[in-house]
Order: sequence, then structure tokens, then C-alpha cells
Amino acid sequence: MSRSAHPAGPRYADVLPEGHYTPPPSDLNALEPKVWSRTVGRGEDGVVTVGGIPVTRLAEEFGTPAYFLDESDFRARCRAWRDAFGSDADVFYAGKAFLSRAVVRWLHEEGLNLDVCSAGELTTALAAGMPAERIALHGNNKSTEEITRAVEAGVGRIVLDSFQEIVRVAHVAERLGKRQRVQIRVTVGVEAHTHEFIATAHEDQKFGLALAGGQAAEAVRRALKLDGLELVGIHSHIGSQIFDTSGFEVAAHRVVGLLKEVRDEHGVELPEIDLGGGLGIAYTADDDPREPQEIATALREIVTRECASAGLAVPRISVEPGRAIVGPTAFTLYEVGTVKELPGLRTYVSVDGGMSDNIRTALYDAEYTVALVSRTSTAAPMLSRVVGKHCESGDIVVRDAFLPADVAPGDLLAVPATGAYCRSMASNYNHALRPPVVAVADGAARVIVRRETEEDLLRLDVG
Repeated sequence: MSRSAHPAGPRYADVLPEGHYTPPPSDLNALEPKVWSRTVGRGEDGVVTVGGIPVTRLAEEFGTPAYFLDESDFRARCRAWRDAFGSDADVFYAGKAFLSRAVVRWLHEEGLNLDVCSAGELTTALAAGMPAERIALHGNNKSTEEITRAVEAGVGRIVLDSFQEIVRVAHVAERLGKRQRVQIRVTVGVEAHTHEFIATAHEDQKFGLALAGGQAAEAVRRALKLDGLELVGIHSHIGSQIFDTSGFEVAAHRVVGLLKEVRDEHGVELPEIDLGGGLGIAYTADDDPREPQEIATALREIVTRECASAGLAVPRISVEPGRAIVGPTAFTLYEVGTVKELPGLRTYVSVDGGMSDNIRTALYDAEYTVALVSRTSTAAPMLSRVVGKHCESGDIVVRDAFLPADVAPGDLLAVPATGAYCRSMASNYNHALRPPVVAVADGAARVIVRRETEEDLLRLDVG
């Protein structure tokens, strides 16, 4: 439909960002499957359900705002990644996306490994029973205490991120009488097509050791000389929310080039290559993520081709999906409190959460979609901005969305694809209480991370 063909089109187009004009959907009650978890649907009464439970009942029992995580969908995505890569590769769930003891148990039961990047994540993993040998420790500035705890626990690998860390890990391992398996994280000069703050493989950033200038090669030399380290591979991560594998192709070419240098200089063929994570998910209907099997096939073909060209045996491949597993499995449920129309512009719909439970819109200019889920509506589409209740003009949940014009206080709205990073990055801004995470499966719901209370806030405030 042309812009002028819709009676409100010019007004909508004027206020939407340049190049972002989208006509309102033909059916505001429809749910785009790619952005919702697999058991989400709308019942005959118009109320959205997840795992067979109406969101109205969930709101009554658990309150709002709250994150609702579709356990069966999470497990299915774990199995899809595990099966796509098979027994000759390793899939590490990136715990930074969202981690809890329940999630760790699900990962263990579904056969995935886990990477952590702090002592807190490591403690959670071990407390939930993840075998230490299936854990990898990441981070650009690991403390001696964190390294010591990881080596003592027997983690399967530590990813080295600097020259100082090579020595630090070796000293800890030698003091404990152990030989720690390690990988070296390299920056390969590939800048993924993503937001500046989540692009991680160009040289001007805090992660890794650059291939350019020989830093990565020097790191290999140092690691191979230290008795406390067993260098098993090279690690590369090129960014986040990536929808194609072209960047991985360039990265693999350069990483395999380093493996060839290592063989030629040291007579050693390193047995592992970790291509990191960063595969994108659908936050809106415009996003087009790839399936795990397609990703696995492409990455395996890329590495096999590059190794054949270099005359190397194909190393064991690892990947680290986090968002790609947990992101689509959850939505955040809010209650509408205030509806404020700005004539000629848009309508602000305020909900009972905001940037304290989803900072990504403010931090990354992330785009989300939103739906009225407590009922259906035949009202006309209304250009809306869903905002939170915090004292901050940037407290925006969904920047531009179409909602029914009769949306009113007391209605329930849901924002899908909030499983990754939203709870992990949640805060107590304005002394807000962080929402609970509720797992839903087969008609049953249970809290896996409880809602914070005012007593929790005061318990930390020692006065």
C-alpha cells in the first residue's frame, strides 16, 4: 500500500524515523509466529495463552511486570542446536543472555555446554550441577580470584584475552598443580553489521588479541611455553544479532590462517576452533534469522574448505548461542496504566515496567514489537510509543508500534523476544523491583527467579 493510500499514512510517516515507515498490520490481533515462542497462541476468547495458560491468569497469580519463559520452547531450541552440530562439535550456551539454576539444569539435561564470564555465573552453574568440564570461562579482565575458582573447579577451558592473563592463568594453574586447558581469543578484523556497541571483532575494542600486527601469534608463542597451560585452540567472536554467515567466512579464513602459522612455526596443530555466537533472532517481523541446521552446515563447510586449503586437519568446532536459544522463548507482560494522546503525533502508552526490566531500547536503540494480549479489538490502529514509568525521557520499551485505538488502563500488553539480556541487565533504577521469571510448560507455571521485594532493597542498604 502506498503511503497516501492509507488515510493516516502521511501522519504516521511524518513521525516515524526516515526509512522506517511501515503501514499498520491488517490484523492487530494476529501474532507473528517468528517473534513469539512456539506455544503462544490466542484463545477463542481473545486472550493470549502460553503453555496452555491464559496471560490473564498468569497476571493474577504472578503480577506484572513479569517475564514468562516457555520451557518447552527453550528445550526444543537446545535440542535443535545440539542436533544440528552433532557429536563432533560443541555447543556452549552463552550464560550472559540469561542464567538461573533452572536454566542450567535444562542445559545439562539437553546436552549443551555452558560458557560463563564472571564468578557469579560460575557459582550458579556449579550450584545447579553443570559438570565443570563442560564450562568455559570468558572475560576480558578475569580476576585472580575468578581464575582460581575456575581452575580449582576444573572448568573445561579458559579463554585467554590478554598477555597479562596468559601469565595469570598459568601461575594459578601451576600453584594448584594443574594444567589448564585454554583457548586464545583473537580479533580478526571483521566488523559485523550490527550496532557499534555490540560489534566485537574489529581491532579498536577491548576484547581479544589482534591478528593484525602479530599479537595473536605472540600470544600463542607465550602460551605454548608455559607448563601450566594446555593450548587447545583459537577463539573468535565477531558480533551480535547477525543474520548471515559471510562475516564468519572471513573470520574462519583468518583464524585458520593463524592455525597454519602455528603449525609451521611450532609443529603443532591446535585441535579446536571456536567461532563464538552472535546469531540473530527475530525481534520484529522484518527480521529473518537462520535455523540452527542451516548455520551448522554453513559453518562446517566454511571451516572444512579453509582447512583443506591450508593443509590442516579439520579442528573440532564450537559455537556459543545464547540469545538464539533463550531470546525467542520469553515475553514480558505489562499492565497499561496511562494512555496519553499527543494530537497529530502519537499516543504514549505507559506500562508498569520500563527501562529497569528492558534497557536494550535505550542502550542499543533495539526494536521490539508489542501486542494487546488480554483481549481482541476491532478498533482502528493507533501509532503508539510504549513507555515505562521511570523518571527518564529515554524510558522507552517499544519506540513505534501500532496498537488498537481503544487500548486502556488495565489492559495487558506483551513484548515478545525478551528472553535474552532483559532480566540479565535489569536494574533497580528508581528503586524498582526486578520482575520474576516464570517458567511455563504443559499447563503449569512456576517461578524460577522470584520477584524482588522492598525487603531485598533494604537488606542491602546498611544505613
